Amino acid sequence: MRASLAARIRGFYAILDADDEALAAALVDPAGCAAPVLQVRLKHARPAELLAAAQMARRVTRAAGALLIVNDRLDVALAADADGVHLGQDDLPLAAAIHALGAARARMLIGISTHDLAQVAAAVAGGADYLGFGPVFPTATKANPDPVVGVDGLRDACARAGQVPVVAIGGVGVAAAAALHAAGAAAACAISAVNAAPDPASAARALSLPWRTPPE
Repeated sequence: MRASLAARIRGFYAILDADDEALAAALVDPAGCAAPVLQVRLKHARPAELLAAAQMARRVTRAAGALLIVNDRLDVALAADADGVHLGQDDLPLAAAIHALGAARARMLIGISTHDLAQVAAAVAGGADYLGFGPVFPTATKANPDPVVGVDGLRDACARAGQVPVVAIGGVGVAAAAALHAAGAAAACAISAVNAAPDPASAARALSLPWRTPPE
């Protein structure tokens, strides 16, 4: 079951960075072929606030047929009946998360943020269902970002990950989508370039275009 869920992470990987139902709906609008997955990432929210946002996002994603991922908090992901949790290098270790999920592991994805090839190899060996890799480009989203890896670094990470899907993260804009796709990324994650756009749904569609265009 997890393999089929992970296979749906393709194209635009959306981030909901505010408790905003209209934004959530725009990002996963099935009529617009936008995002097949939505991650709730409210960095400074209290647990109750994060849970409320995740429950709202669960309703929206369920109606749209999209996956729901909760950032950092495995407990909130479980409480919101999410499809998975995304963990950073300083969050709950992968092995501990797998143990804590118990029987729920059969239906829940675990994504891991990685920033170098050693972390990619460790996450794959540890059983991660998909990876975030970057920052591919300079980013203002994090106060202390990891070193920029570039498109060549992303290509190496995708090769090292093998069959595990890799999501390009960090400073991603619509104009970079084709290069990220060509490097082997299963999906691309953009926050500011989409969420702050005048028309987020349109920006989401544009970003996902390389993955939706049949090869020549």
